[in-house]
Amino acid sequence: MEWHLLAMAAGFALDLALGDPENAPHPVRAIGRLIGALEIPLRSRAGESPGKLFAGGVILAFAVPALTGAAAFLLLSAAGLLGAPVRAAAEAILIYYLLAARSLGDAGLGVFHALETDGPDRARELVSRIVGRDTERLDGVGIVRAAVETVAENTSDGVIAPLFYLALGGPVLGWIYKAINTLDSMVGYQNERYLWFGRASARLDDAVNFLPSRLAALLMIAVSFPPDFDRRRAAAVWRRDRRKHKSPNSAQTEAACAGALGVRLAGDAWYFGKRVSKPYIGDDVRSVRSGDIRLAVRLMYGAALFGMALALLARGLILAA
Repeated sequence: MEWHLLAMAAGFALDLALGDPENAPHPVRAIGRLIGALEIPLRSRAGESPGKLFAGGVILAFAVPALTGAAAFLLLSAAGLLGAPVRAAAEAILIYYLLAARSLGDAGLGVFHALETDGPDRARELVSRIVGRDTERLDGVGIVRAAVETVAENTSDGVIAPLFYLALGGPVLGWIYKAINTLDSMVGYQNERYLWFGRASARLDDAVNFLPSRLAALLMIAVSFPPDFDRRRAAAVWRRDRRKHKSPNSAQTEAACAGALGVRLAGDAWYFGKRVSKPYIGDDVRSVRSGDIRLAVRLMYGAALFGMALALLARGLILAA
């Protein structure tokens, strides 16, 4: 048990210290290539039939997590043959690659510094790398909102949800979750190409993020310490606005973050050249400002540290049972 807990702590520390070096090999890229490789034959067999496209998408949605989990299991089993310390080192590396707190924080702060020093054009370029919406029309306020929303939403997807599944089932279950999340980011769009083929992946992602997204929101509320944050408003806005997205999960952390900051997020946005109407989340207590990106990153790190402590506790109890 001690080796497993040490591996979790080491993997988390590595993520905070190193993040994801740009252009370095990463297992998520391998999962992306696997998705692309499987999509081609599944689509070719389905043709234009919505039913067959949906069936092909179901196969994809279960094949990719299964293969990813099997790869993680085999790697850890092979490492275990060399002894507990080697297996623990392999676990730590898998956990390091699984978590994304540092890379998320760096991405958000990069947009903040660009707004402060380089101007909106550079900030718009950087924010386009971390959001799914069109960014050409974003002004300064729109850039800040987009960055804050992305940091808030990915606090769940990139940090708390992986910790949740690590606590329940170790790196194998954690990487099964990561494969599902990667599927959703690649094929889970409601556009003409993926309406049917990506539907199963999107629904599966909704299911596995249902509990972690709510846990992430509660953790963000818990670490909303004054004077920079308002915990009472964070809780109130979360209760009121947490369902103001088509996704059952996306508004959970956005609502908590908006309430903690006292700003209004979301609203209409452009996707693939089309304007999509969305309700606002939060109260317009004050105007949005660039420093809100830094505050959102602080909330993310606070939730990550709190979440890691809970994950270690839960994992220890499960292993001891």
